[in-house]
Amino acid sequence: GYIQLIINEMLPKIAGEGLADYLDVFCEKVAFSVEETERLIEAGARYGLKAKIHTNQFNCMGGIEVSVKHGAVSVDHLEVVNDAEIECLRHSNTIATLLPSAPFFLNDHYPPARKIIDADIAVALATDYNPGSSPSGKVPFVLSLACVKMKMLPEEAINAATINGACALELERECGSIAAGKRANFILTRPVPSLAFLPYAFGSDWIERVFINGK
Repeated sequence: GYIQLIINEMLPKIAGEGLADYLDVFCEKVAFSVEETERLIEAGARYGLKAKIHTNQFNCMGGIEVSVKHGAVSVDHLEVVNDAEIECLRHSNTIATLLPSAPFFLNDHYPPARKIIDADIAVALATDYNPGSSPSGKVPFVLSLACVKMKMLPEEAINAATINGACALELERECGSIAAGKRANFILTRPVPSLAFLPYAFGSDWIERVFINGK
């Protein structure tokens, strides 16, 4: 079947040619089951590919637990999450990556960011840029949704989109904040009255310049 094709043919080729940094599985009723997800995580680990799991977009079905069990770097989506799953995450190093553009586009409910953050779980933000459920790569819009729809503070949202996002890629020693020894990846904004203005002024083009590696 398809799982065996991935395990026996795709993963060896992908790992052998260095085509991926992580293994990403969509654990949902419409995609891979918990058992299939676990098989893929274990297979990826044999090839040195750590797991980043998309789960809990529509259902609570054990995706978070199996991800934490195998030390996944992050679990992404979490539009639906119960107390037991939050407790499971709280006792792990797995980062909760929230993708508010997806429920915006699908007109669905948003992740309970406030509840997750208040449980002392590290939260990252990302766009989930894809043609099916989030056809936008605009990080500023994600910041706005995080604050307006998920009740995150501006400081929390910016932290989640920068240093915590870098942590979710295990790149926190290289980027994610402005610090000595890190890559000079940063933006300059037009004059704004406060930090809160960035998510407040949704749709506004407040970015003046973008620097990648200092250029």
